[in-house]
Amino acid sequence: MNPATTNPAALETESRTPEELPAVVTRLFKGVLYSETDEKVWQSLLGLTSHVRDYVAVLGLDLILDESEGYAFLRSREDPDGTLPRLIARRTLTFNVSLLLALLRRRMMEFDINSSEVRLIMTERDIADMVSVFLPESSNQAKVQDRMGADIKKVVELGFLRKLKGQSDTYEVARILKAYVDAQWLEEFDARLADYRATVAGEPLADAVTGSAAAGSAPEEEDK
Repeated sequence: MNPATTNPAALETESRTPEELPAVVTRLFKGVLYSETDEKVWQSLLGLTSHVRDYVAVLGLDLILDESEGYAFLRSREDPDGTLPRLIARRTLTFNVSLLLALLRRRMMEFDINSSEVRLIMTERDIADMVSVFLPESSNQAKVQDRMGADIKKVVELGFLRKLKGQSDTYEVARILKAYVDAQWLEEFDARLADYRATVAGEPLADAVTGSAAAGSAPEEEDK
């Protein structure tokens, strides 16, 4: 017998699918996995990262994992020919929501540069003041506030803002926003915003433009 021959029992052990793998992949298909809220599955993921990447790659997906920030999620691979079914749904976002995401991402960039804190906390008033400079003046402030509330609620549903317990009007900006809104998207959005300002100055933002987050390289809204 050739001494270099691999033991069949060892081969079987090496090729066996880790028993935690199905639970980890199933959890990722449900939405973003955070280390702080699902520690057990998170630890399994860290031990099975290469297995998870190989598994989801067969399905046309990439594992996005940021261990330092404590989150992981699945993203559809680029498919120019459209030959792969999209397992992670991409849906339309309004221009207002896209604007809010872009401004929150910029605020986070400034926060990371100027602060030693980790958590970016903002009140509804902070968010409204940040967005208001991009809105035309309106005599119907109640309508503006309702629209702002709806946009904030949508961003909460997307997982980019988290309400603080016991503080209904205060939010933490989720750091996963960094993975969805990158520098290229911000640059492209700035260009679209400049065009918007030049062509529809004075019109209500909500009525003038509704865009898709899928247009260009905008962030995806995923089914959770």
